[in-house]
Amino acid sequence: MREITVAADGSGEFTSIQAAVDSIPDGFTDPTVIRIKEGVYKEKLVVGKPAVALIGESAERTILTYDDYAQKTFPDGELYHTFHSYTLLVTGDDFTAERMTIENAAGPGEAVGQAIAAYVDADRAVFRECRLLGHQDTLFTGPLPPAPRDRATFGGPRDGAPRRPVRQYYERCHIEGDIDFIFGSATAVFEQCDIVSRRGGWITAASTPQEVPYGYVFHRCRLTGAAPDQSVYLGRPWRNYAKVAFIACWMGAHIKPDGWSAWNEKESVRDTEFAEFGSQGPGAYTGKARVEWSRQLTADQTERYAASHVLAGSDGWNPVKR
Repeated sequence: MREITVAADGSGEFTSIQAAVDSIPDGFTDPTVIRIKEGVYKEKLVVGKPAVALIGESAERTILTYDDYAQKTFPDGELYHTFHSYTLLVTGDDFTAERMTIENAAGPGEAVGQAIAAYVDADRAVFRECRLLGHQDTLFTGPLPPAPRDRATFGGPRDGAPRRPVRQYYERCHIEGDIDFIFGSATAVFEQCDIVSRRGGWITAASTPQEVPYGYVFHRCRLTGAAPDQSVYLGRPWRNYAKVAFIACWMGAHIKPDGWSAWNEKESVRDTEFAEFGSQGPGAYTGKARVEWSRQLTADQTERYAASHVLAGSDGWNPVKR
């Protein structure tokens, strides 16, 4: 295993995280641990090499930040659109981030459009005790859907890349945004995370492929935020076959009684799998309050939503083991 230290004050081997990542030799597949000292790192960071771990000193004071956004233009006048707007792009498998903030500081969506903090298109990716901060489209869990609705290509660094099922695990993270701020096609488990809505909107917009058995699973999370009462949906389907489950989560009064919404009828809600079990708090409506095309799980049914089962795949991956 290789270890590298990054420090903004010059006391480490590098002063930028990207320089540390770039120092890993091409073809090097052994684990690399990059220890990041407290500081603010304004970087548009790309991690394309495998088995890289970014380990911060503290989530509140080790800060990766950038401020690109969808309505920004390239020198030729072309828009960035959503998928060029990331602060962090991860495409290397077996990635880990711990105890750091990843922020898109561009501002609210009505002013700048979508602005991704973390674009994670990697298998076996783990985030622990991280803060993911943004407004619209904070966390994108790749891969991209097969095609966009409104133009020929999505744009962005992964447009046209081969699509494959990927698995991700988020433990004790703080994820903050407002419109579809957790979205994409990955199978991802969120364990004991704070899911914070800045204002009214949607928490999830899953684009789970039809052949993939699980999309997003939230275990024992807290849904909070400054959004007004009954102004936030648990999710809407970005594509047919979207799959989202909330298991034993606490839901604030900002969650709408009906819970889920369609996406302007562009997707068939009959193909979705939107489910809950054991919801608690003022937003934990059950029975007829929720849309009739969602469902309440039984205790027996929740067994198949355990992280060790959802994320196992063919290689038996279990990030819960440490």
